[in-house]
Formats: sequence, structure tokens, C-alpha cells
Amino acid sequence: MTQYQFFATCPKSLEGLLFSELAQLGATELRETVAGVYFSGSIETAYRVCLWSRLANKVLLPLTSFEVKSQEDLYDGVRDIRWEEHLAPQGTLLVDFVGTSDAIRNTQFGAVKVKDAIVDCLRDATGERPSVAKQDPDLRINARLSRDKVVISVDLSGDSLHRRGYRLKQGSAPMKENLAAGILIRSGWPEIAAAGGALLDPMCGSGTILIEAALIAADIAPRLNRVSFGFERWLKHDASIWQKLRDEAHERRRKGLEKDLPEIRGYDADIRVIRAAEENIVTAELDHWLRVSRKELAEFKKPTHTELKKGLVLSNPPYGERLGEVESLKMLYAHLGERLRNEFQGWRAGVFTGNPELGKQMGLRADKKYKLFNGTIPSELIMFTIASDAFVQSRVEQDDRFSRDEEKRLAAEERVRETNRQEQAAALSNGAHMLVNRLQKNLKQLEKWARKNDVFAYRLYDADMPEYSAAIDVYCGQTQPGKPEQWYANVQEYAAPKSVDEDRAAQRFADIELAVPFALDIPAERISYKHRRRNKGTQQYEKLTELPTGDVFSVQEGAAKLHINMWQYLDTGLFLDHRPVRKMIASMAKDKRFLNLFCYTATASVHAAMGGARFTLSVDMSNTYLNWARKNFALNGLSESKNRLEQADCLKWLEENDQQFDLILLDPPSFSNSKRMEDVLDVQRDHVSMIHHAMRALAEGGTLIFSNNLRSFKLDSEALSAYTVTDISAKTIDEDFKRNPKIHQCWTIAH
Repeated sequence: MTQYQFFATCPKSLEGLLFSELAQLGATELRETVAGVYFSGSIETAYRVCLWSRLANKVLLPLTSFEVKSQEDLYDGVRDIRWEEHLAPQGTLLVDFVGTSDAIRNTQFGAVKVKDAIVDCLRDATGERPSVAKQDPDLRINARLSRDKVVISVDLSGDSLHRRGYRLKQGSAPMKENLAAGILIRSGWPEIAAAGGALLDPMCGSGTILIEAALIAADIAPRLNRVSFGFERWLKHDASIWQKLRDEAHERRRKGLEKDLPEIRGYDADIRVIRAAEENIVTAELDHWLRVSRKELAEFKKPTHTELKKGLVLSNPPYGERLGEVESLKMLYAHLGERLRNEFQGWRAGVFTGNPELGKQMGLRADKKYKLFNGTIPSELIMFTIASDAFVQSRVEQDDRFSRDEEKRLAAEERVRETNRQEQAAALSNGAHMLVNRLQKNLKQLEKWARKNDVFAYRLYDADMPEYSAAIDVYCGQTQPGKPEQWYANVQEYAAPKSVDEDRAAQRFADIELAVPFALDIPAERISYKHRRRNKGTQQYEKLTELPTGDVFSVQEGAAKLHINMWQYLDTGLFLDHRPVRKMIASMAKDKRFLNLFCYTATASVHAAMGGARFTLSVDMSNTYLNWARKNFALNGLSESKNRLEQADCLKWLEENDQQFDLILLDPPSFSNSKRMEDVLDVQRDHVSMIHHAMRALAEGGTLIFSNNLRSFKLDSEALSAYTVTDISAKTIDEDFKRNPKIHQCWTIAH
């Protein structure tokens, strides 16, 4: 059988894998180059590569190569080829021209010159001329110009081989099929599948990784169902060889699907891409095997319907381009790492990302990293073995067998710390001593309650002593997955009355700064101090510092993790007094449509989503807080496809809204004259109108929760007499706010 020289192209960085694959398919004399591999073989070899290669883009049969110093050189060199041996004179053709030079400065011009030469050659030889067809031509010609030399080839593949024919629908950032196959091979999937291991994709999109994994596991040729190839109307095509290869592939498919096949499942929070994945799986004729379902990352765990062998978790999570996206995606990757550590010990895991820095958020130590390209985007496949020795932990957790020198160092640090405490105690004034005693007394009382109720952030002190007028909150937080939790304190001094001398007020604040770290045994770098005054306009949204002076961390509240920043803004991102309201929303939210108005950092929406809400919509005017909300959702493995955020003036939004919700939280500020609002908001004056508009959005049988923090607020019961209104304020005040029960008022309202 005649031997030919061929060139197979592939995505950049898959050349080595393609080299091995071509050798397995019977190719010889292989030579690797950038984005492709040269090889030798018969026409049957080329057909087999077109049918079976999981990695190639094109299979080209070079006809000639020559120097191009001018336009005439290009035309003459192409015309010298005997085109009547390749294309019928009445046929159609398409020229793909790649590359430029001083002589050929435009690829479109180069394609036209090649086309003209072919047409003129056939017209002179037969008296007829072919025509150009941009879709489904009889012959596709590839011209590659580099360093003044052009290679003219017959494109045996036709349309790019990455198009298998099953992907009718796709998500917003689809991965090409041959790249997905390359990632699977790099991840060790062929070996895992052969051993019966499972494959799970927690963010499967339109299902490309799943389908390619199934084709590999069942020994199915990736292009068995493709409609056409470039060689099928080429005049030198051998139909008998091609039919033999197709029959062989069908038989291998039949035998492959009769085997005990591994479990392959995919999940995504976006119902639209799940529908797309289902259609693609049906088109690939794998719907009897592959399963996809709508599921948030927060719910990702091993399937329980069958006993699974340890296998592979592989995914291509989003990696973002804008700063706000990247910051929230850090939380998403951290949550993915947490799910892997908690649910998949002993498994392999792979994450393919265009932003490798995000992989560092997962709290897992990678054992392999592969540099790849997703189109033109430099990317990385990061591989993990999910085992305790791969968990990124503090030094103490990594190795509890300290050396003698390490023990000495820690003992020295403890001595220094004790000396510092003694110096702090000596520096305390009488007033500061009194404050220390009060803080330690409160801590003793509230610590037991907090532990019993799994409360990790609470108000410790709220102006209990009039001369020390401040609110002090404590948080048990974690800066990164795998890191130990640490205690933090947030001190907000209330503005002193004008009757208090400024020097005296400054002295009292200095006493607070000395008393808090001493009483709570929290290092100064984990304590923030702020002066609380009434906000004006957009003041509440403005940064106090350009960069945080301490750690940004997360705290656990019920089933939710919430992002806390104590340094950059006046508020920390979590209103502690509304903890019972958020937990109540979580208990009420299952299968409900939840609306959160004046949502702030959307902590209530996170609770609703974790409680099983059908979807959530959170509305706020501040883009700063909405970006913060994105981080909260991502931290909990919740997607924006099911948890929408909308930047809008809530009053105007309510007036124009035509959607219906089953559960609504309306928690407006007491007063706002922000420039971003069309009108001034006064909760006392405007609450009736707001509630009427919100009730118009509330479905029959639904519940509106209305709350505010204006101490002098009086609900206009008469104006709201058409509704069932229940005061639940007392039920929404937890132990840490009982000394100040007027911190907020809260009602449920129903039709």
C-alpha cells in the first residue's frame, strides 16, 4: 500500500499526547513540532486518524512545497499541481490560507491566488471550472506560508476534527472537545476508567468533559457519528477502506457499551446549560448511561444510589477576567477544595483553569501541574490526590512532632507574650480595669451560650458602662481553608455627646484600646477600631482604608459561611442582630422564590439558598456590597445563575417590578439621602408605601419579613390593616442583644 507523509495539527501543548496517540493508531516516522505532528502511513492510516484521534484538529496531506518570493511564484507553484487528480472540474472547493510574508501580506489575498491557480488549471485541462463553496466543499485545500515557503495540502479532515457532531448546544465559555479529551488523558482517566473508577464533574457546563470521558471509557471512536469528512469527495478517496474502518468502529462501540461501564455524572447550577448537556448527551447516543442534574456546588458529594469505586473529580471552573469576578472566584475555588477534602478522600481531582492562582485557594497541595492552552489563553491543569497529607494546613497541623529548637522558640514566644500582658496590666487605668472586668464577665456568660448554639460571631459589649460607649463584637474566623480558626474583635465607638470634653473622650477611647486586647487575649493586629456616626449619602459604602490592615476572613453561621472585612469599611459585612432572622429565613426558604431588598452583602440570600430556595434575587444600590455578595455566594458554592444580584434603587425597583415571590425580606435603612437614589428615604414616612409595593410582589400564601433599626419607629397598623401583621421582634433578639432589645423591630406580613 502506498505510503504518504501527513501532518496532524492539534491545540498547542497537546503535541506530546498526539505523538503517542498517532503511534498507537499505526503511524510511523513521527516528528513533533509546535501545534502538530508529522507522520507517515497509508491512506488507511490517515482515515483511521480522522476517525479515532481524540486530539487532532486537522489531518493534512501535503502535495508540494516551494519558495514564494512574489505573487506569481505562489500562482505558478499551485498551478503546477495536477488538480484534475484531486477535484472534479464541476466540483466545489475552499482554500484555507495561513501566514503572510513580504510578497503575500494578506491571507485573503493569498487564498484568492491559490483558488485562481486551481480554477485555471482545471479549466485548461477539462474546459470546466469548479466554484467556491464556503460550506461543505468537495475539496478543502490548506496553504501554510512561513519564512517565504508555502506548503499546499489536501485537508482530509474537512471541518476541524474537534467538532465531533454531538455538541448542538453549548454554554457561555465552551471547551473544545479535543482539549477536553487531552485533559482527561493527562488526568489519568483512561487508567481510572479501566479499573472501574467513577468520574464526577461538579461544574459540567454543556457536558463536554463527560461525553469525551464516556467515549474513552467505552472505546467509541470520537467521530463515529460525524456526518462528513474532507476526503469523502476527494477523487483519490478509497470508499472500501473507509467502510471497513467504520464497520470496525461500530463493532468496537457495541462491545464497549456491553462492558460494565464506570459511573459518569455531571452537575451544574445553571438549568440552561444542564438542558444543553442533556441534548448533547442524547445526540451522542449516551443518554442510557450519562446523567446530569442541576445542583449547586454546595450540594456536591458522592452519589449514594450505588457503591462507587474511588475515581476522578475533574472540572473546568470559571476563572474570571475582571477583578470583582476573580475575588469572588477565590471563594468558589476555596469551597470546591472544601467539598473535595470532606467528601472525596482517596480520589484523584483535577482543575483546569486559565488562572492558576485560583487553584491555590483550594487548600490542597498539587502533585502535578500541566501547562496547556485553551485557545490562546495560557492555562493549567492542576492535579491533586485527595489525602490528608495533601491538605494545606498550619505548621502545627502539618507536623506535630516539633524539633527541640522549635519547642524552645515557642516557649520563648510565650514568655514574651506573658511579659507583654504584665506590661499591659500595669498600663491600665482604673476605668480600663473596670472595663476589663465587664468584658471578661460578659465573655464568661456568652461563651457557654455561643458554644451550645454554634454561634461564632456575637456582640460581647454594647455600651454597658455609659462612660465607655462602644459596641464590641467578637468573631471566630478562618482566613483560608485548612487554616486554624482565630478570634477577632471589632470595636465601634459611639460618638460622644457634645457635653463630653474632647480630651476626656480621647482618654476613654485609649482605655478601650488597652482593655480590649488584654481582656479578650486577642492580638492587637486582629482588632479593628472605628468611630460610629450617622452616615450621610454614600458614606457607608466608602472605604476607610485603601487596603485592609488585617486579615479578611469568613465565619460560620448556621449552614452558611460569610465573608467578613473588619478594616476597609465601617460595617463588617454582617449585621449580628439579624442572626435569628437569617436563620428563620433559612428554615422557611425550601422551594421558595426569595427576594432580598436592600440586601447589603446578601447574607440572608445565602441562608435562603442554603435552605433550599428555588432561586434568590438580591437588590441593592451599592456595587461594592453586591461584589461582596458575590464572594459570599461563591464561598458557599452557590452560583449566580440561581442567585441573581441586581444593582438598583430598591424603591424604584419595587414600583416597576412585575415578578412574584414566596418569601421577601424588606430591611431598609432608617434614612438615606444617597445621590444614587431619586428620592430621600425615610423609613418612618415611607414604610407604608414600601410595604404596599412589596406585598404586590408577594405571592398568595407567601410571607413578607419587614424589619428596621430605627428605635423610634412606629408601625402604621391602621394603614396596613388589609394584611395579617405579626410582631416577631422579641423572637428575633438573641442572647447577645437582650441588653439592648430595641436594636431592631421585626414583623411578618401576609395577605
